[in-house]
Amino acid sequence: MDPKTILAPLLEPLSECAPHALALGHAEALADAFEAHLEVIGIGCDRTQIGYYYAGATAVVQQETYNEARAAAEQIEASARAHLKASLLRWSVESAVGQMGVLAGLITSRARFADLVVMPAPYGSGKGPEYEIALEAALFDSHAPVMVVPEAVAAPVRPRRAVLAWNQSPEALAAIRRAMPLLAGSDLVNIAIIDPPRHGPERSDPGGALSQMLTRHGLRCEISVLSRTMPKVSDVLSRHVADFGADMLVMGAYGHSRFREAILGGATRDVLEEPPVPVFMAR
Repeated sequence: MDPKTILAPLLEPLSECAPHALALGHAEALADAFEAHLEVIGIGCDRTQIGYYYAGATAVVQQETYNEARAAAEQIEASARAHLKASLLRWSVESAVGQMGVLAGLITSRARFADLVVMPAPYGSGKGPEYEIALEAALFDSHAPVMVVPEAVAAPVRPRRAVLAWNQSPEALAAIRRAMPLLAGSDLVNIAIIDPPRHGPERSDPGGALSQMLTRHGLRCEISVLSRTMPKVSDVLSRHVADFGADMLVMGAYGHSRFREAILGGATRDVLEEPPVPVFMAR
């Protein structure tokens, strides 16, 4: 099913944040390609931490920080409206304010009815915790697929060549199924498998069943079985994406718990720290 509602959460004004401008531009291109409605929400983050203030100061601080967050949200909304005012797309823009503790709920309430959420990479210079919170809320609580757009990377809406990170997990299969509308019409899809288990269900034909499924949908597929020759799975994937000349990477998100990936690391977090191309993720 083609995406018909595409959500682009903005956490900074477009004029001040190139990553958000790139993500919104990609969302616009997707909305145009699929004749979808583009929903933009400008979010002002209230970072008040009540427990750190003296008694009696809480109400004053809360009102001040709320006013700042409201002003930021209105500025983000104004920048988005100015950017989209001449667009021929079907679009809507609104703003909202939320403390860090309820930001996930704010994103969830919007993303749960979206077919695709488009966001910039959550890590990097100038990125606060709200970026990661927004991404995880869309993936875990809204169960919406997310397209993560890296900085300074121009990519077509429908990839000519795509890499599918396949490890036989439910997350990987969910991401591939949700990415099918974007993969339609691609020149070549590469199923990348890193160190497949010797005694797994696909031991005699790694990726064969998935390739058959995709071929029946009209996709031209090939399979690459890769050795883990680098410390991180993400490094192997990134190198393979570059060698293959891919325009998009499709992968399942957070095979382990978010806490474990935050503390110990994991393929999802590592890829998102420096995504080589737009990354389509789902659970």
